[in-house]
Amino acid sequence: MTLFVVGLNHKTAPVELREQLAVSPTHLAERASDLKLRQGLDNIVLLSTCNRVEIYGTARHPARISPSLLGALCAESHDFPSCAYFHKDSQAVRHLFQVAAGMDSMVLGETEISGQVKRSYETARNANLTGGTLDRVFQSAFQVVKEIRTRTGLGRGATSIGGAAVELAEKIFSRNLPTQSVMILGAGRMGEACLRHLTKKGAQSILVSNRSFDRAVELAAQFGGRAVRFEDCQAALRGSDIVVASTCCPKTLLHRQDIERAMVARKNRPLILIDISVPRNIDPEAQAIENVYLYNIDDLNAIVGENLRNREQELALCHRMIAARASALMEKLRFEQARRHPMEVPFPAAWVHQSAAVVGG
Repeated sequence: MTLFVVGLNHKTAPVELREQLAVSPTHLAERASDLKLRQGLDNIVLLSTCNRVEIYGTARHPARISPSLLGALCAESHDFPSCAYFHKDSQAVRHLFQVAAGMDSMVLGETEISGQVKRSYETARNANLTGGTLDRVFQSAFQVVKEIRTRTGLGRGATSIGGAAVELAEKIFSRNLPTQSVMILGAGRMGEACLRHLTKKGAQSILVSNRSFDRAVELAAQFGGRAVRFEDCQAALRGSDIVVASTCCPKTLLHRQDIERAMVARKNRPLILIDISVPRNIDPEAQAIENVYLYNIDDLNAIVGENLRNREQELALCHRMIAARASALMEKLRFEQARRHPMEVPFPAAWVHQSAAVVGG
């Protein structure tokens, strides 16, 4: 029996191709079941995210497995061997461990991917598409992720603009972040990302102000907040503790005197201003006001870069942990299958020990 993964990701294929193979969560079980039947696989887990599409499985006839397997997910023909990867046995195990731990992600160490891997596995398991070896491999992957997050700093520190904004807010407000009021000025993608990160940390009082009031209403509804008309945003500033400016407006929207008046009304309570607009929307001179903390996009990028460098230093340890866990798992699988089927050697010893010898991936 061969354990394998066939896939492509943001490193090997452009978004135009990835979107053609993408499978929505509601269709994962159906598409995986079809693949299992048509390709003669024993077990299968189909993983589809914005950055990758991967097929994990086991098969008794490895000659049938190749990058062309991805063609079953795509209506158009493509040269998949030129942009896809194909790993077997110990290399497939190590690849899954790295993916689940966020080591193969666009943002190194991001944690969302582990949840996506787990949901894909649960979908396959609930549809009776997986079992035996594949169950053991995925369950081991989740244990490895937990160990990496416990023993290394790979998942610590903001690695996105939205995450950096939250990191700053947490430092200033300490444990009181959930009690602070947040206002988003401009309902674009960056502002929405900051808002998403802030609400994940417990922010509950949310205001959204935008030139298009309908868009403000729409975004506010997503996060249980309230829309504010654009012309009223300066008045709303008085009750806001964190303000994120993210508009396409090419001029200053909040002047120093506006912020000074708001601080008087706020009785000088701390105010965080995060200006990720280019050109900037908040007067840089506001930084001189007592208890006002103003950050622009370059400030946040510096935080992101520093945290990424810190994470990269943890990679060697992560690779060693994954190599050791993959080697131990393959030894167990080989022993168990050899005991059940003494005439078969499911995982040659050379493949098992390869995972301990090769640290990178």
